[in-house]
Amino acid sequence: MSLPDLVVRAHRAWVGNAWRPAHVAVTDGRIAALDGPVPDTVPVVDLADDEVLLPGLVDSHVHVNEPGRTAWEGFASATRAAAAGGVTTLVDMPLNSIPPTTTVEALDAKRAATDGKLSVDVAFWGGAVPDNLGGLGPLHAAGVRGFKAFLAPSGVDEFGHLDDDQLEAALAEVAALGSVLIVHAEHPADLLGGGALGPHYADFLASRPPVSERHAIAGLIDAMRRTGARAHVLHLSDAGSLDLIRAARTEGLPLTVETCPHYLALRAQDVPAAATQFKCCPPIRDGTNQDLLWEAVLDGTVDAIVSDHSPSTADLKNADFGLSWGGIAGLQLGLSVVWTEARRRGVPLEALLPLLTTGPARVAGVAAGTLAVGAPAHLVAFAPDDERVIDVHTLEHRNPVSPYDGATVAGAVRTVWLHGDVVVSAGRVTGPGRGRVLLPETARA
Repeated sequence: MSLPDLVVRAHRAWVGNAWRPAHVAVTDGRIAALDGPVPDTVPVVDLADDEVLLPGLVDSHVHVNEPGRTAWEGFASATRAAAAGGVTTLVDMPLNSIPPTTTVEALDAKRAATDGKLSVDVAFWGGAVPDNLGGLGPLHAAGVRGFKAFLAPSGVDEFGHLDDDQLEAALAEVAALGSVLIVHAEHPADLLGGGALGPHYADFLASRPPVSERHAIAGLIDAMRRTGARAHVLHLSDAGSLDLIRAARTEGLPLTVETCPHYLALRAQDVPAAATQFKCCPPIRDGTNQDLLWEAVLDGTVDAIVSDHSPSTADLKNADFGLSWGGIAGLQLGLSVVWTEARRRGVPLEALLPLLTTGPARVAGVAAGTLAVGAPAHLVAFAPDDERVIDVHTLEHRNPVSPYDGATVAGAVRTVWLHGDVVVSAGRVTGPGRGRVLLPETARA
C-alpha cells in the first residue's frame, strides 16, 4: 500500500456524527484512513489544542451571479469567501446571473466562467420558469442538481415566477425526471405595497407578512400530493409554517426545508433605520419567531442551514427598504454567526454540524460534508472559542456590504484543505485551489 500524502491529527474530529480522535490520512485528494500508525516519512499536521477538525461545510444556496452581474459577485470572490468560511462545496443558484441557468447553453456559460477561478468545489441548480416548462429534461441531463422556482416575482426580469398551475406542471416534470423542485415560497397575493417604503424596517416587514409563506407552502404541499414530486422549501423565515411542514412529513411527503444564519441570529426589532444591508426576502422576523426557528433546528424539522448569499454592489443598498436590493451577504460568515448565537443559547456545536454539512449535501445530492474513508479530503481546522470583530472590508466578498459588520463573533476558520491541498492558512485564503465543477455520474457519462 502506498504511503499517504498527508496526515492531519486531531484530538476532536467530527466523524460519524460524533467527536473522536482521528488521524486523517489523505491520498490523492481523498481520505484513505481515519486511524492507524503514521509513518515517519509522511508529513503530519497536528491541530492546536483549541481547534477541532470538521468536514468541509456545504452551502447549497449561493448566488454567485457570474456571468452577467459579476460586479455583484463572481466565482473567484465567492469561492474565496466560501473557503475562508470553511465551506468547501457550494451550489450556485440559477439567478442573478445573465443569462439565468434555464437552458443548457446558459449552464455551459456558467461552467466556462469558472475556469481557473475556483477555490472550492461548485455544483449548479437549474431554473424552472414559465418559458422552459416542459423542457427541463436537457438541463437535468446536463447535470443541474434540481430546479429552482419562485412563486412571487424574483426581483429580476429575466427569471419569471410560476403561478399555481405552472407550479403543478413543474412538480410533475421534476417528478418524472427524478429531480427536485426547490421553492422560494412567498405567495404574491399576500405581498403588500411595492415601490418606495422609506427607511423604517417595520414598513418593509409589514409588506411581506408571514401568511405569504404559509399560503405558498400549503399550496406547494397540495401540489406535491397530486404529483408525487420531491420539493424543498428555501430560506424559511416564518416559524408559523413549521407545523405545515411537519404534518406533510408525517404524511410521508418528500419535503425538506432550510433556514439561514440571518433568521437565526438577527431580529427585526434590532434593525436600524435605513440599514438596508439587513433587507432580504422573505424578511428577518422578530425574536419570538426566531426562538421557534431554533426549536425546529434542534428537533430535526430543519434539514439545512445555508447562507442564501445574495450580494449586490453597495449603490443598490440605498436607504429605502422598498427600493433597495433584497439580499444578505454572508457566505464567509455563516458558521461563525450561527455558532455565536447557538453558544449564547447553550446549544452545542455538534447540534449544528449536520445542518451545515450532510444536510445541505443531501438536499443537493452532492457527495461531500463527511470525514469518511473514500470521501474527498475537505477538512477544516476550526477554533470554536476564538472571538473576533467583523470588519466587512477584510472579507473576501466582492462588495463590502453586510449586516454583520462590527459584530463580535465566536469561531475562527484557521486552515482549510480542499482535495488535500491547503486553500486557507492562518485564516487567509492562499489562492485558487483544486476547486472542481461537480457533475452527477449521469451527466459525466
